[in-house]
Amino acid sequence: MKEVFEIVKAVEEVRSQNPLVVSWTNFVTINFVANAQLAVGGRAAMCFLPDEANPITYLAKAVYINMGTLQPIAAESIPQAAKSAVEFNKPWTLDPVAAGLGDTRNCIIKELKRCPPNIIRGNASEVIALANLWNLQTSQKGKVEGVDSTNTVDEAFQSAAELVKFTGGAVAVSGETDLILGNKKAYHITGGSKMLKSITGAGCSLGGVIAVFSAVTDSLTAALTGSLVYKWASQKAQKSAAGTASFQNDFIDNLSLISVDELSEYAQKHLREVNIQ
Repeated sequence: MKEVFEIVKAVEEVRSQNPLVVSWTNFVTINFVANAQLAVGGRAAMCFLPDEANPITYLAKAVYINMGTLQPIAAESIPQAAKSAVEFNKPWTLDPVAAGLGDTRNCIIKELKRCPPNIIRGNASEVIALANLWNLQTSQKGKVEGVDSTNTVDEAFQSAAELVKFTGGAVAVSGETDLILGNKKAYHITGGSKMLKSITGAGCSLGGVIAVFSAVTDSLTAALTGSLVYKWASQKAQKSAAGTASFQNDFIDNLSLISVDELSEYAQKHLREVNIQ
């Protein structure tokens, strides 16, 4: 598959370039996000203040915005970060954590429609809720319960497709089988470990890692690469971990020790294009 070649190339390019990625993420998972970004070869800058957006985005190669555990300052800093990313033509990734839950969060998410992201990474319910908040779809209504999805990945297909049409980028819907959509293309990625559900920040750090890959390749390839790397690393970590704490450590270790040969073989087995005609 041509996609596998591009995925391997993205992994190698990140290791070679060590791109700086600025992240606006939540304090529950900030350490995990930064360590995951560093593990795959990126450089991590974690920000909070609105006046940091312009200078740090100018220096960065990509931007990551995560909507989890919002602080009061987020109402100003997150829209400014998105605006700076678009102004400086830096690819940015949105993780709409708990979209649909609470007026403050929803108002910020609605404002982000003015500066569309290049990549969206979320669970099925978040992707459906995001599409509705941006008035892109009305036939499917997602039900959000905190950060957990109550919808299946397949139920989010229409919402993801509408988001792709609007942004012109890519959408990664994470689940037991990931769904990755780009312009007129869709993929399923199987495999991975169920233990990812037992550690906090797995989804948040995935968005951060996808943002790292977006610094060196197109949006669809970045979403595919990040999602595939996560499935591969988590599956390897499960084999060596004694429990959830060691799983998290082994997972980060595997992200830092990506074997492109193993990843290529894994992709051949677990990456499948979906017919959307």
